[in-house]
Order: sequence, then C-alpha cells, then structure tokens
Amino acid sequence: MTQWRRKGADEVYPADEVEARLKAELPQWYLEDGWIRRKYKTSGWKATLMVVNTVGHLAEAAWHHPDLSVSYAFVTVKLMNHAAKGITEKDFALARKIEEVLMWQPGKDEPAVLEGTPDDPRFKYLKYD
Repeated sequence: MTQWRRKGADEVYPADEVEARLKAELPQWYLEDGWIRRKYKTSGWKATLMVVNTVGHLAEAAWHHPDLSVSYAFVTVKLMNHAAKGITEKDFALARKIEEVLMWQPGKDEPAVLEGTPDDPRFKYLKYD
C-alpha cells in the first residue's frame, strides 16, 4: 500500500518518503547525507570494472549522473538529482534500472538457455543478494 504521492520528475521527496519508498521498492538501497546509496559487492577488480561500466552506460543513457566510489571488490552508487538538489523520481527510476540490470541472473526469471557463470571462484562476478 503506497503512502506517498508520486511527484513530478524534478520534485524533491522529503526524507521520510524517500526512506519509505526505498524500504518498499529498493530494500538494498538506503538514504544517507541526502543521497540514496547502494553498495554492490564484487569478486574482484574485473567484476568491479564491469559494474562501473554498466552503471555508467545506464546513467548516461538516462542523462542522470551518479557518484561512484570504486574499490577492489565493491562499488558504491550514490544518486541525487543535482539540479533539484534532492531525491526525485529520476533517482528512483535510475536506481530501479541499475538494480534490475546488475542483479539479473540467467535462469532465474526465464528458461535457462543462458546458463550463467560456473560455480567456480575463477569465474565469480557479483555477490548476489
């Protein structure tokens, strides 16, 4: 049951509504210091770079630019609408798309034609939730 009114693309949500929406729609994301954030754990540098490139592609295509913190085995994504100076519908939309693409696993939602990476440490990619 939604307790908030959807706002226009550039209307800023108050913190309590941001937290409620994150809990309901994006439970791995959290609000901190005016940004919505998510830390993606990876298996190492190669996977980290793939995450960075994927987020970069989605953000550029959406014309919405996150801040990223990049380390050997994780990427932290931070979203805030810079022009609006707060969290807007654009942030939620991009967070959902990032989550959908990065957390997709072959065989989970469709026939297992695409088998996914082998269960072998040499081929690990993301640490899925």
